[in-house]
Amino acid sequence: MVMHRSLVLLAAVAGLNLIGAGAVSAAEEVNIYSYRQPFLIKPFLDEFTKQSGIKANVVFVNKGMVKKIESEGKNTKADGILTVDISRLTEHAKAGQLQPVKSAVVDKNIPAYLRDPDGLWIGLTRRVRVIAASKERVKPGTIKNYEDLADPKFKGKICTRSGSHVYNRALLASIIAANGEAKAEEWAKGLVANLAQKPQGGDREQVKAIKEGVCDFALINNYYFGLMKFNKDKPEQQAWADSVYLIFPNQDNRGTQVNISGVGLTKYAKNKANMIKLIEFLTGDFAQHKYAADNYEYPANPAVAIDEEIASWGKFKSDQVSLKKIADLSPTAQKIIDRAGW
Repeated sequence: MVMHRSLVLLAAVAGLNLIGAGAVSAAEEVNIYSYRQPFLIKPFLDEFTKQSGIKANVVFVNKGMVKKIESEGKNTKADGILTVDISRLTEHAKAGQLQPVKSAVVDKNIPAYLRDPDGLWIGLTRRVRVIAASKERVKPGTIKNYEDLADPKFKGKICTRSGSHVYNRALLASIIAANGEAKAEEWAKGLVANLAQKPQGGDREQVKAIKEGVCDFALINNYYFGLMKFNKDKPEQQAWADSVYLIFPNQDNRGTQVNISGVGLTKYAKNKANMIKLIEFLTGDFAQHKYAADNYEYPANPAVAIDEEIASWGKFKSDQVSLKKIADLSPTAQKIIDRAGW
């Protein structure tokens, strides 16, 4: 009977140990909702798992992420989000879906202007709004600043996508921050007066229009140049890219406008510590270089080297206005866009 009790006790202890081991194992994971496509993030998430032993699970959400997390409430499985553009990150913050990340590692790796002042989001890559110019028709130095695009001498020479798109809205917000609302509206109206055609399509279509002779200049995000230049499946896009060179505006003053892809820690994260470890990893050397290079972007960590191909497009100074300020000015920018008919 004593032996039987001992066996029962040993079994119970073993069972508790197994349960405990299972609990520890289950805890060693992190769950991410990602706006960024899986092929862009899998390589460095695999490396994170290799280094940390923490499994990274990803749910690809190409739209409606805010509503998805809102509908899940406290039961959400998301420990963190990966998304693009300051407006989208701010949308999650304003919806109360993020909590502050407190990390000396993150603060050291990422400049303050690329982080939310309260730690609700952190920039991971920089994507810059550049001017694509025709190699055939535009001499270098013809345009130096965003403000030049409103000069009447460029009437009928400019192509852009809709001003209401988040990329152009952020650019206009940066011009408001630099020059004030009145001058920004004057600029927007001047830009619209210089358009060669009604805003249409995405950034790639603007470069196509340059190739076809519709216009000489276009506002684009820099990474689209790389996506076209190395698009083996659509060689016509390689020809579009080959027809232009990139201008990094405002190098003699505030610098070229910057947007970001970024990360946030969700309010109801079940694996908070693991998500913070992942965020710290994402701001380090390996992830910063690969995450940026794979999509033809620039690291947010200034200590990390820029990919050689991307660096060959030109050196530039970044506008270091706080992206929180850009987000705050975006509603004003949209009102100007509406009034200007952009």
